[in-house]
Amino acid sequence: MHSKKQTPEKYYVGIDVGSASVRAALVDGFGTVVAHAEQPIQIWEPQPDHYEQSTGDIWAACCSVTKKVVSGVDTSHIRGVGFDATCSLVVVDKQFQPLAVNREGQNYRNVIMWMDHRAVSQVERINATQHRVLSYVGGVMSVEMQPPKLLWIKENLRESCWEKAGHFFDLPDFLSWKATGVTARSLCTVVCKWTYTSDRGWDDSFWKMIGLEDLVEDKYEKIGNHVLSPGESVGKGLTPEAAKDLSLPEGIAVAASLIDAHAGGLGVIGADVKGHNLPCENQPITSRVAMICGTSSCHMGISEAPIFVPGVWGPYFSAMVPGLWLNEGGQSATGKLIDHVVRGHVAFPELQAKAAASAQSIYTYLNSHLDLIKKSLPVGFLTVDLHVWPDFHGNRSPLTDLTLKGMVVGLTLSQGLDELALIYLATIQAIALGTRHILETMQAAGHHINTLFLCGGLSKNPLFVQMHADITGKPVVLSKEVESVLVGAAILGACASGDFASIQGAKQYTASSWTQLLIRMVPTYTFLCNTDTCS
Repeated sequence: MHSKKQTPEKYYVGIDVGSASVRAALVDGFGTVVAHAEQPIQIWEPQPDHYEQSTGDIWAACCSVTKKVVSGVDTSHIRGVGFDATCSLVVVDKQFQPLAVNREGQNYRNVIMWMDHRAVSQVERINATQHRVLSYVGGVMSVEMQPPKLLWIKENLRESCWEKAGHFFDLPDFLSWKATGVTARSLCTVVCKWTYTSDRGWDDSFWKMIGLEDLVEDKYEKIGNHVLSPGESVGKGLTPEAAKDLSLPEGIAVAASLIDAHAGGLGVIGADVKGHNLPCENQPITSRVAMICGTSSCHMGISEAPIFVPGVWGPYFSAMVPGLWLNEGGQSATGKLIDHVVRGHVAFPELQAKAAASAQSIYTYLNSHLDLIKKSLPVGFLTVDLHVWPDFHGNRSPLTDLTLKGMVVGLTLSQGLDELALIYLATIQAIALGTRHILETMQAAGHHINTLFLCGGLSKNPLFVQMHADITGKPVVLSKEVESVLVGAAILGACASGDFASIQGAKQYTASSWTQLLIRMVPTYTFLCNTDTCS
């Protein structure tokens, strides 16, 4: 599918709010990232398992990185803006001012992060109801979803937050509101994290059963009663205030948003891989799984009919690719776990010094060090006597047990750089084995998966990629354009702009037309990491 006016002078801005930073990219009509920028954002951890952020801090970072990426072009050529973000919970009052989600009363900390596990008691009670909506989240709701967090706020911050709240947003929806002034929610967020369904909408009986009947009484005004498909144009585009903040012209199209993992899936799953002899070539897009690996990892598989996978979220209809069902496996801590293990080791200062002396990142240095000590055997065999159980932050999929803890077996009294490198390798292998467990569970339920498409920060680590190929036994595909999540966000902006003939109308998309748009916008994938057994 081709743009109506296929010229390289048309640009789209993708803005990605991750766990620890905000990134923006300027992407042309061929899916090429012309410029990108990144800025860290703050995380507060007032007590164990409580993680909070600030929408003020996040929006300021969005503005800063956007100004940087558009500074070198004529902004009249920018046609659309797309946002993605973590599925964190934002709370604002009736005047859209931030409300504290903490007992300290610090209003600027108005975001409960996705990885916050404060609502353990609440999610246990929700799961005990065995309500029918739970069948669409793998049978067990995660503490990382929004209903248990809302219930926690009602039970613990009733006067200071719950009764004063005007709106509860998923962070991606907050960003589209901030840009347009429209409180519409994305189908992606409300389906995946709030129990909305594309055919029935909200289920009154669920909210009443778990003790949040007041959301029903105001006709879901606080959590969203206007839902748009991802990529659909929101309102009249950028408001004057948002346009000034972002250094963009007023009225530029703004798309209904996506969760960050879903934007990554959007940026990779429709790629053209012809000529690489991959098992997914000439196969339906449903033969692929997009794995978005950063602080945590998400495994996105799509199907033409709903597939109910025990312990795996979904099936969600049209949550990522319109007209197709989505199952989402995941690991709550991957990049965060690797950092935790490496930085907490007694030999970390030595690693840090040697990596700096060689002008390398600590992970590039560790990878090189493993190559030095592996001798004649493949690097994976170095950990034959060292094993890690990776659920340091509970198990999201497929065991759905947030009480699980991490474990290391095979430690010795040695504590040098060799031992640090080995436990680093064993941690990556454990994460890859977790991916294999998720894929096997999805396949047992009816998915037919033959190729993995990786994106996100960890996909830039060749050891992480190779271990996933070796352990899953499937070829792993990476993009020439490494910023796939940002490309996914920019695809949303391209859809909202109306520039692409493959989008049929403002309110209805078909799976085939959307997929063709993906292939049109996403760069060809040419780096292939084969396993030893799968060539």
